[in-house]
Amino acid sequence: MEASAAARARPRRRDLLEQRRFLAPALISPAVIAVALVVGVPFGWAIYLSLTDAVGGSLSGHFIGIDNFVNVWHDPVFRTALENTLIFTFASQAVVLVGASILSHFLVRDFRGKWLVRFLVILPWAAPVVLSTLGWLYIFDSLYSVINWTLAHMHLVSSLNPPQWLGRENLAKLAIIMVHAWRILPFAVVIFIAGLSSIPTEVEDAAKIDGATGLRKLWYVTLPLQLPIALVALLFGIVFTAGDFAVVYLLTNGNPANSTHVLTTWAFAKGINAGSLGEGAAISLYLFPLLLVVTIAMLFFARRAQVS
Repeated sequence: MEASAAARARPRRRDLLEQRRFLAPALISPAVIAVALVVGVPFGWAIYLSLTDAVGGSLSGHFIGIDNFVNVWHDPVFRTALENTLIFTFASQAVVLVGASILSHFLVRDFRGKWLVRFLVILPWAAPVVLSTLGWLYIFDSLYSVINWTLAHMHLVSSLNPPQWLGRENLAKLAIIMVHAWRILPFAVVIFIAGLSSIPTEVEDAAKIDGATGLRKLWYVTLPLQLPIALVALLFGIVFTAGDFAVVYLLTNGNPANSTHVLTTWAFAKGINAGSLGEGAAISLYLFPLLLVVTIAMLFFARRAQVS
């Protein structure tokens, strides 16, 4: 009697994993735990440090409220870093959207060497960001710049006084935008290609019958159907670019004269190099409301576009 009851209890316990209320939490819990440890713990610690006067060499300090946030807000370099973060992010993503739209339409066609072109497009995303940025550092070098050599041989600039790409404020900002766009472009191209592949062939045939070809077809048919997935690509691009540290740090380290700093590099300069952990944490946390607002807005518009 007891043996049969135990035998019936064992299958019931095994059947619990086949029920959604038990299976779903069991499958998602490892990811939730990993995110909580990798993201949640540092984020919570940053909030704690931003409310204290902690300095380098100590992970604790006295509670001072929001003084760090107020102090860094009145810092002119912080305001420059905040402005640069917005400019670099949205300018590079504008270039990415235009470039991805053009490249995706080209790469869905059949032509000789298609696999090689796709490989070259994906390569910047697959390469480590530090390695690829160091490559761009040599491309923009003041003495051995490949860009300056090419422009000089095309008689567009003087070989005796070439542009100092990383030594002048405007050129340095342009160089950073170029590198950000080059780095994020492959990701957007892949998403755009997936969006083009999901468009029904009936829509393409109807557009051809109605005489919509070339730019008219792109503007009135393809782009509206790709809008939801384009907004997702834009959202990821904004998050990756706004939170990036390596590109600006390796190319200019905030120079010339602190004119190219972004929030991440200025937070590093204040929190690590200067030893003001509280102020550094406060600077980095200014990114949170910015990205939160952008994420909510993008998801809202993506949902509206998908419903319509």
